[in-house]
Amino acid sequence: MITSSRVTSSLTLLALSLLLAGCAVGPDYQPPQAQTPGSYRDLPSQQASKPQEAATNPLWWKSFHDPQLDSLIERAIAGNLSLQQSVLRIAGAREQLAQARGGLFPSLNGSAKVTRQQLGLKGLLKSNGVYDQVDDDVADQLNGLNHSVTLYQGSFDASWELDLWGKVRRQMEAADAQQQAAIEQRNDALVSLEAEVARAWLQLRGAQAVLATLQQQIAIAQQSWELTQSQQRNGLAPLTDVENARAQLASLNAQLPQYQAQARQAMNGLAVLLGKTPGALDNELMNSKALPTLPALVPVGIPSTLARRRPDIRQAEANLHAQTANIGVSVANLFPSLSLTGQLGVRNTDASYLDDWSSHFFSVGPSLSIPIFQGGRLVSSVRLARAQQASAALDYRQTVLTALQDVENALVSYRADQQQVTALDETTGALQRAFDLASDSYRQGISTFLEVLDAQRQLAQAEAQSTQARMQSALDLVALYKALGGGWEPWQKIDLPDYDVFGPATAVK
Repeated sequence: MITSSRVTSSLTLLALSLLLAGCAVGPDYQPPQAQTPGSYRDLPSQQASKPQEAATNPLWWKSFHDPQLDSLIERAIAGNLSLQQSVLRIAGAREQLAQARGGLFPSLNGSAKVTRQQLGLKGLLKSNGVYDQVDDDVADQLNGLNHSVTLYQGSFDASWELDLWGKVRRQMEAADAQQQAAIEQRNDALVSLEAEVARAWLQLRGAQAVLATLQQQIAIAQQSWELTQSQQRNGLAPLTDVENARAQLASLNAQLPQYQAQARQAMNGLAVLLGKTPGALDNELMNSKALPTLPALVPVGIPSTLARRRPDIRQAEANLHAQTANIGVSVANLFPSLSLTGQLGVRNTDASYLDDWSSHFFSVGPSLSIPIFQGGRLVSSVRLARAQQASAALDYRQTVLTALQDVENALVSYRADQQQVTALDETTGALQRAFDLASDSYRQGISTFLEVLDAQRQLAQAEAQSTQARMQSALDLVALYKALGGGWEPWQKIDLPDYDVFGPATAVK
């Protein structure tokens, strides 16, 4: 019978344990303060497409005003296989958090077993001289105990380690931070995916624009060749003019395969980014479109908001949080651990008597484990956790600096390439006028055909360079948007897969 004093002692012990469970050893996490300048250095005052300190647009690709690009990005988010892998990593981190949370609760296991036992009681009794002290009747009864017996047993075992020093809560804190890191890793993959789709799409449109320019130049070269042939037949031009015109036409045709290959490769890349086989989007993308016009204003925000917006910085902060919590886990291992264990069951040599309460047995009580000597492993684990936390703090600072560098470099490239576009537009206009004048002079017999060919060659090069510069400016803008870290906000809600524990393994669709 359990006395009231024993009950009072047990309740007192439990209350004391719960009181101690309110504390958690180790440092509490303090969010780091990112050291950022007040503004970006390379914000031009005069530029066709001007960055400004305004709130960034999370749907930045819509600034290109192309429904096809919008559709490609949406389908890539739904079908990209690498992005689906990052979602599965979040699901794994979620289960790790659930496992850590389970440490707060008791564990209960059931068991049932049947054993055949030989207790060897006769040898024990003989060794202690019992048979020498009893008569033959008692000896016969003792001999009956020496037979092997079948023992039937069923029991429930319970164990609960009290979280006196906050070890489990620190493990939960670390697992929650790791889950957040997995979410930010997915967000970073999402930003990269959107940028890669936009880059491939712009490269496709750039290659198609260069091809269209070359086709125009080829048409002009074809006319020049036919004109020189006509003049040569009439004795108005030498045969060298005909061959020079043929060479110019062949030179322009030789440039076509390079840009045709770039266009095909861009279409293949877009198909894979959407989770499809190469060539699956050819019918949709093969029709040429002009390069998009750059927006007049590009909102870039201010550096102080970059740490809250870029997923890689947010991931580095979550990793720092997890490493800080792991210090508490390692420190808690230095202190004693208190567990409450219990067992309740029935045991008998006859299975039919297992429902008889007289066959029951139980045990219950606290268990205290005190680390005394571990060869320095526990102290070393604390030092290791602190070193890992310091490394995570440095990684956070480095990630912030890299992010600032990415934005500044993107701004520099964007400004420089727009200046190049302006200069090339002026060059192309001047060369177009020079070609028109040279062509008119040749028809009038004032200039030689070599002057026409040279003007046409320079014009073709300038037009190709101008188109490529426009494409590069658009790619720089995509790089700027990626460096700013926008694009994950509209998809903050993440649908995690829910697996049947006892079902077959299936691939994510």
